[in-house]
Amino acid sequence: MSTVPSALAAAVGPLPDGVVLPLPPTFDSVEEERRYRKEQLAAGFRIFGRFGFSEGVAGHITVRDPGEPNAFWVNPFGMSFGQIKASDLILVDHEGTVLEGRRPVNRAAFVIHSRVHAARPDAVAAAHSHSLHGKAFSSLGIPLAPITQDACAFFEDHGLYEDYRGVVNETEEGERVAKALGDHKAVILKNHGLLTVGQSVAEAVWWFVTMERSCQAQLLAMAAGTPQHIDRETALLTRGQIGGHLAGWFQARPLWDQITASDPDLFD
Repeated sequence: MSTVPSALAAAVGPLPDGVVLPLPPTFDSVEEERRYRKEQLAAGFRIFGRFGFSEGVAGHITVRDPGEPNAFWVNPFGMSFGQIKASDLILVDHEGTVLEGRRPVNRAAFVIHSRVHAARPDAVAAAHSHSLHGKAFSSLGIPLAPITQDACAFFEDHGLYEDYRGVVNETEEGERVAKALGDHKAVILKNHGLLTVGQSVAEAVWWFVTMERSCQAQLLAMAAGTPQHIDRETALLTRGQIGGHLAGWFQARPLWDQITASDPDLFD
């Protein structure tokens, strides 16, 4: 039997010899890893566009540069998620200086993501957008409840930022967002939306997708009646099964396969 990583063992079970389970890639050079991260980021934007997570020019996903840990790649300000290519991405450092690219960067993207990346060296990628159900749920000022298996991925593993002060323009507020995120995989920004992080673009994007859907599920359940919560012990067990870094990366695989097949120009 082939060895299965413990993070996926519950979902996959024993593998016969010769059966290969996809795992995150490794790289022989910084350049190779940089290209991969940029392609993953472009794919992440296409996925956001496909899910309808855009709201005008709002929203951003970032990935830390493998050679410059104090700089990250981000979308050009005002460009449609559904048209972003790897070559369109902008490299900006934590002071706001554009290092590569010829288009402006969303000020809020720099303010939030620079502080999140600075506070969380483990956060290779971060995702934020004004998705419909995320921003509706955020107005309640409450955390996600463990009412479904999928929501358990965030049980006692997401923060709540309650100090909305308009469009984020100052690094001080970015620092407060980072503090509310803490060491969690996500934070609900009250009256604003959702933000997720991960050790890969795939993981950060997946947490955003499934958190948005979990917000939608809770809103529907609350509208219909009083949702019944999963008990704490079971919720924590379930989080351990589906809420880890590798599980987040792996759950995004079908989305990457679909978007790279339908949108091959994202690699340009």
